[in-house]
Amino acid sequence: MKITKQNYVEYLISTPVNYTCTNLADHLDDISHDTINDYLRRENHSARTLWELAEPLISNSDDAYLILDDSVQNKQYSQKIEMVKRQYSGNAHGLIKGIGIVNLVHAYQGDYNPIDYRVYDPATDGKTKNAHFRDMLRLAFEEKHIKARIILFDNWYAASENLKYIHRLNKIFVTTLKDNRMVSLNQEQGYIHLQDLKWTSEQLQYGMTVKLKKIPFKMQLFKVVATNGDVEWVITNRVSGSIDTQVVQDENKVRWFIEQLHRELKQLTGIERCQCRKQRAQRNHFACCYHAWFSLKVVAQKLGKTLYQVKHNLWSDYLHNELRNPRILAYQPA
Repeated sequence: MKITKQNYVEYLISTPVNYTCTNLADHLDDISHDTINDYLRRENHSARTLWELAEPLISNSDDAYLILDDSVQNKQYSQKIEMVKRQYSGNAHGLIKGIGIVNLVHAYQGDYNPIDYRVYDPATDGKTKNAHFRDMLRLAFEEKHIKARIILFDNWYAASENLKYIHRLNKIFVTTLKDNRMVSLNQEQGYIHLQDLKWTSEQLQYGMTVKLKKIPFKMQLFKVVATNGDVEWVITNRVSGSIDTQVVQDENKVRWFIEQLHRELKQLTGIERCQCRKQRAQRNHFACCYHAWFSLKVVAQKLGKTLYQVKHNLWSDYLHNELRNPRILAYQPA
């Protein structure tokens, strides 16, 4: 018996905790661990398959958003898995051993779908995360013909080349800035740090027009102060129109859909859990995890439930049956 992608994806959906090849082999008739490992090393699933899954589900509207961010698949206990390197993880708030994936998500009216991703492996392709960022945007507009006007990302991707690239695409970016970035209000004053800016009450509501160092065009900067006093600097190349701090806050909040995707992939599909050593096996596992996510998503939408509820409900019937007819009875001393 051969294993297929359908077998593997359905296993990722169904298994509650253990996502290893050994566990799958233990629960499939006439399939060995080596057969499953060979399948993952032999196939060549890619992000193109992801777009085939996503395209029928998205509403390709001008009012949609594109969101970019990366997620590190934690491999801190691995010794010989290829592509693993030490890199910063926002989830861990520090450096960990893992495999990085840069994701591109399409969001519209509360619905979100991944439409592209790239595995961060500079030893193989020589590309930085910022290069993957621009590549995915180019393909989104040139090949996928995505109409979304606004692109969201955090300060890690707010590099000058990325901002200029999006501006050349005639698209709008909304992103955050690190505290050490420098801006200019006018040529005479020169560049100063963000913390040194003086804000009027009107500017706190509507932002101020600034030039960011190494950027040739003007942008609108907003100082967003949280209830606990934390300050977030939000910047956009949309300097005209009736936008205020609340508008950019609301737009910036849409970015958290990608964080939700990252959690769902890790908690519901076992994207971090593959123990295969070869990079091709890891890449194929990632592709199958995205497929599993879409499978859960489609069912969740039909039932009006969350992906977590759909996954956990798989075990509800089992528990009902066991409680009615327990196969292992509570021990009663004689």
